[in-house]
Amino acid sequence: MAGFPVFPEGQIEALARVLGECGSGTDISRVLHDRGMIDNSGESTKWRRLYSIFLDCQRLDGCANRVVDFIQSFLIPSRFVGRIQEFEQRRLELNTILAFPGLEYGKDGKFRHCNAVQTLDEAEQRVQTLRAKFQGRRIHPEVLKYCRAELLHDNYFHAVFEASKGLAQRIREMSGIHTDGAALVDRVFSIERPVVAFNTLQTETEKSEHKGFASLLKGCFAAVRNPLAHEPKVLWQGEDDAADYLSLISLLHRKLDECVPTGLA
Repeated sequence: MAGFPVFPEGQIEALARVLGECGSGTDISRVLHDRGMIDNSGESTKWRRLYSIFLDCQRLDGCANRVVDFIQSFLIPSRFVGRIQEFEQRRLELNTILAFPGLEYGKDGKFRHCNAVQTLDEAEQRVQTLRAKFQGRRIHPEVLKYCRAELLHDNYFHAVFEASKGLAQRIREMSGIHTDGAALVDRVFSIERPVVAFNTLQTETEKSEHKGFASLLKGCFAAVRNPLAHEPKVLWQGEDDAADYLSLISLLHRKLDECVPTGLA
């Protein structure tokens, strides 16, 4: 494990308080034993035990390696099966603290270096994750199918890109047409000879709806895939928009759920 600089005492206390809420005293003792960390604290309160142990480890080691190792072992994602909201809440609390020394604990249970922050406002802004923005939104399984790995690593730039590619792939699989982008939409959802239809196309209202969703598909590809494919990632300002983009793609997948092949391919 790469060397992690010593955490200031205030950060150690903050980390200990959060971790003290993540499991029982027995859980803490088990992980301490597994990681070879000796408890000479004499404390019974969970967070005070961890606070004392962490300070001792840093003093002996001259680094925060064993503190980081404990967090990674104690907050391992598999411990929170069926309790994903609890895991996310604790992870976000930790990351608010860890943002100051320039660390981030990912959804995959691994640490990564990031730019250190200087203020609480910066730290709290750092941990405003896409999942938090999804609260109350229905995200279609087909969205996650194509960008789960990117979301797991908080890679919103490529998550949106992969989700839009997945949308096009689903249209190809439904229609048997193997073009892409606007050409794919024009061919599959042609109002004169559609391969797949959003409705029965029996009335002018239905035809208007069909045209509208076809236009929405084309607009999605134009707004998401083309800019993302041709702009450097460092110039992309889309993190704040990522939740809305993925919600749009999710809506389009739900409309595709209702589509009917016409047999005109």
